[in-house]
Amino acid sequence: MENNKSSNRRDTGRKEKGLKKDSFKSGNKKYSTQRSEKKFEGKKRNISSFRKRIPKETEKKEEIRLNKYIANSGACSRREADVFIQNGVVKVNGKVITEFGYQVKPGDEVFFDGRYIRPEKNVYVLLNKPKGYISTTKDEKARKTVMDLVANASPYRLYPVGRLDRQTTGVLLLTNDGDLTKKLTHPSYEVKKIYHVTLNKKVSQDDLNQLLEGLRFEEGLAKADKVSYIEGSPKNEVGVEIHIGWNRIIRRMFERLGYEVEKLDRVMFAGLTKKTLKRGYWRILTELEVNTLKML
Repeated sequence: MENNKSSNRRDTGRKEKGLKKDSFKSGNKKYSTQRSEKKFEGKKRNISSFRKRIPKETEKKEEIRLNKYIANSGACSRREADVFIQNGVVKVNGKVITEFGYQVKPGDEVFFDGRYIRPEKNVYVLLNKPKGYISTTKDEKARKTVMDLVANASPYRLYPVGRLDRQTTGVLLLTNDGDLTKKLTHPSYEVKKIYHVTLNKKVSQDDLNQLLEGLRFEEGLAKADKVSYIEGSPKNEVGVEIHIGWNRIIRRMFERLGYEVEKLDRVMFAGLTKKTLKRGYWRILTELEVNTLKML
């Protein structure tokens, strides 16, 4: 957008950015993970003839709720922070705070159980998960976890966004952004996932139709949003798009129809793919990718 000072004309500029992602073809369908950011349109006013007074409210720096401040520091979750606040182990500027809605101001010093804390910088890591790793921060049986693979990704503590079972491979997001994690895992947002499923035998078209119609489980009706054979592959390989996040739901759906899942690979999660990312490797998300996730 340019401002022509000589004529005091107002020009309108537009920006449009797109995030192009991986895709795969299944039969006559092509599942694409391309997403675009909203178009923003802005206008620059001619303010030479008047001076605008900025309200005092807009001059205030951003404050943050105390439990969120503690959670962002990595000390504990928000729910746990409420308990610690109630028990009087949190101090702000030397004063014990037991008020749940207390707002921390810029420059305040917060101590948690005698230790000075401050919010962490949000980090977003994309991992191409291999088989044999648990999608948790720690395992009581001392099995390998995805945290072993991203140990050098960030100085802050990361958490997997959702879970992939031990034998499932593919796209897994890890972050310390609790708000985004809650958004991406909450059923109301219906975050899309695409899986490449390899089965022990050929899948009939009737069974593919059954996946679309839905199967009844104790959690409710589970159905795929899209399903099709994968182009150029045997009929025992199918692509499944789904937004349900129930435990092992893809495997359970095929098992209900009499199939055994030999391989399960998540090729897309919330618009993110593992394109150019080798199995077992990770990368930091770009600013554009993060912004796109927050716009979902």
